[in-house]
Formats: sequence, structure tokens, C-alpha cells
Amino acid sequence: MHLQEPQTLMLKFGLIGKNIEYSFSRKYFTEKFEKNDINASYVNFDCQNIAEVREVLQDRDDECLGFNVTIPYKQAIIPHLDEMNKHASAIGAVNVIKRLNNGRLKGYNTDYIGFRKSLKPFLSQQNHKCALILGTGGASKAVAYTLELEDISFKYVSRNPKKGQFAYEDLTPAVLNKYTLIINTTPLGTFPNVTDCPKLSYRQLNSKHLLYDLVYNPEETQFLKNGKAQGAMITNGYSMLKQQAEAAWRIWK
Repeated sequence: MHLQEPQTLMLKFGLIGKNIEYSFSRKYFTEKFEKNDINASYVNFDCQNIAEVREVLQDRDDECLGFNVTIPYKQAIIPHLDEMNKHASAIGAVNVIKRLNNGRLKGYNTDYIGFRKSLKPFLSQQNHKCALILGTGGASKAVAYTLELEDISFKYVSRNPKKGQFAYEDLTPAVLNKYTLIINTTPLGTFPNVTDCPKLSYRQLNSKHLLYDLVYNPEETQFLKNGKAQGAMITNGYSMLKQQAEAAWRIWK
């Protein structure tokens, strides 16, 4: 696809997910297309199961050139792709798909790009050597990949922990004193359930802690509010979203 050439047909892109009417992507890309006079549309594919996802991917009558992928399909969609970018393969999750010229579908991950760029301004080499990743879904894999690139050790925290992971009950004052970077990759606290938050002993947090919430609606989740009240630095996932979206666009065009 060469956007500099005259366009006679409208290009089509979309978001694959479940219960995604709230999503950032459609508004972001629609405004981007209008602002830059790009003859393209962006639609939501709200799929209730993986069978519906497969139908969207295989629809050649209303073909999309690219997709974003969100909860809960970032991992489940992989078997339905033809090939994977090396970063997506290493992460084990896909949030961007490109339809190649031969029709094959290739998976990419730009979550790690967005997360890394948005995290770095807040990092302190002195204070943030160990991290907790709350949640074990597709987004958590991109976070873990980034932490490895930044040489930050980490542990997953899960309601149903596997070997080597923490349960929330394991987050003692000593653990929270060591793991001063805490990243929420769960949907807890997302609008309209704005009073929900991960079960931590927030009173153990202090100014050395950095709380990062991938949730961006509301702007300040209960997780972030609780950390802020203890003097912790906080940031949400909006910058990550913009950065990963721009990286997706560079892949598509």
C-alpha cells in the first residue's frame, strides 16, 4: 500500500475485540485519516468468541488491510495467522495484524513499543530495579518483554498463580518494599467499574514507588489514586496507546 499514490478505493482497517464500543482506536484512527486526508475507514469488530474472529479475518468480500487486536484475543488469535513478526513471536501476543500483498495475515506486537516509550521518562535506575506485573493476559506479555529489554527483574501477580508467580496474598510489606515498579495489566478499574482496583496493601507504598496502569479510562483509576495518596509516582496507559497506534500505522502503510 502506497498512500502517496491516488486512491480510488477506500482503505479499510479495524479493531478486533470483545465489548469494545469504548475503545480508543476507532476515534483515534478516524480523526487521523480525516486530518491527513487519507481515504480510509476504521471499524470495530466486536466478536463474542474466536469463531467470530476467524470469520472477520477470512472475510474477503469486505477485506481489511490491517487490524488492531485487543482483549481477550491477543493470544487466542495467533493460530489463525499465517506468520508472525519476531517480536510478536517472542512476546507470544499480537495486537496488530497486516494483510500482506499475497493475502497472508502477519501478526505484530506494538504494545511493547508503546509501553517502553511511555515508561522510560518515569524510570529511576536507583529506585526501579524490580517490578510486579499484575495480571497474566496478552498485554502482560508485552510488558514483560519491555522489562527484559530494560534489564528490570519482574514477577507476575495472579489470582491463580503458576509456579514462580505471586498470589495477591503474597504481596507482603517486604515484597512491596523490594518491587517498587507496579504495573496493572488487568482491566480492573476500567469505566464504568471505576471503584475496582487490584488488591494490594497500598499503605505500604511510598515515594519510591511507580504505579503504571494500562487502563486509561478513567484517566486516574482507583489503583492510581491509592498510590498517589501514598506519594507514589503514577501514570496511565494513554501515552502507550498513542505510541502503539502510531507504530501500527507505520506497519500498515
